[in-house]
Amino acid sequence: MDSNDILRRLRYTFSFNDRQMIAVFAEAEHRVTREQVDAWLKRDDDPAFEALDDVRLATFLNGLIVRHRGKRDGTLPVAERQLSNNVVFRKLKIALNLKDTDILGLMARAGFPIGKSELSALFRKPGHKNYRECKDQILRNFLKGLQLEHRVDAPSD
Repeated sequence: MDSNDILRRLRYTFSFNDRQMIAVFAEAEHRVTREQVDAWLKRDDDPAFEALDDVRLATFLNGLIVRHRGKRDGTLPVAERQLSNNVVFRKLKIALNLKDTDILGLMARAGFPIGKSELSALFRKPGHKNYRECKDQILRNFLKGLQLEHRVDAPSD
């Protein structure tokens, strides 16, 4: 999935305003301006649109982890240079302290039920024989399930 789209969906899901978005980046000790956040949230066809790179999205997700789970002793995790859907999914799972049953419920709520073994394959290391790449459709439906769960004014089924 596109990094800008993921950022837009997370902002909408958690009802973050610009100040809160900047604060999430600050949790990961990264400074951004309101203008940068605004440019990342624009639609692709907007002339002011700016593409969000993987490092900045990883930084935002690390900040989300710190915001929801608290700061760990020691250094902050280093933001990945390249993000896959699997890594984004894993970081959101950690940030929101979700168990497998929680994720399965979110996926079902989004109208995209998956099995427990299919889910565990998404969180395996890439070299593992049962590793499975997280396709855009799976991540998109997970984000939709999060939205249905966390967004107060989200339409319910």
